[in-house]
Amino acid sequence: MKKILIINGPNLNLLGDREPEIYGNKSLKDIENECKDEFSKLELFFYQSNSESEIIEYIHSSSDFSGLIINAGAFTHTSIAIHDALKAVKIPKIEVHISNIYSREEFRKKSFISPVVDGIIAGFGTSVYKLAIFAITKLKND
Repeated sequence: MKKILIINGPNLNLLGDREPEIYGNKSLKDIENECKDEFSKLELFFYQSNSESEIIEYIHSSSDFSGLIINAGAFTHTSIAIHDALKAVKIPKIEVHISNIYSREEFRKKSFISPVVDGIIAGFGTSVYKLAIFAITKLKND
């Protein structure tokens, strides 16, 4: 059975309440439950932190997983440390964003994460998580 780690960064614990016109009305727990229902044959581990160091620790401990999905939130645009941690991990990695970061403010158009992941899924609302899980199951784990 494939094990997939899904890491969520700062403020994603506020999904459902925070800017629903951008991020929708589903909570992170709602998204987790939907993913676990749809992909019941996979082991999905959801993790959320507002702390950059905790996110890095989870990335470092991901070698036992078949793949990693990350929505780093604002750290996408600021964290070279998360970039370096992801670069060191040798499992398939996908970056996700609920909104289309390239159609928003200029500062959101720069991702320090994109160069060190296998792919990016953005702009499809909370469906980005399911799309990324599907994609991870199709990537070869070297």
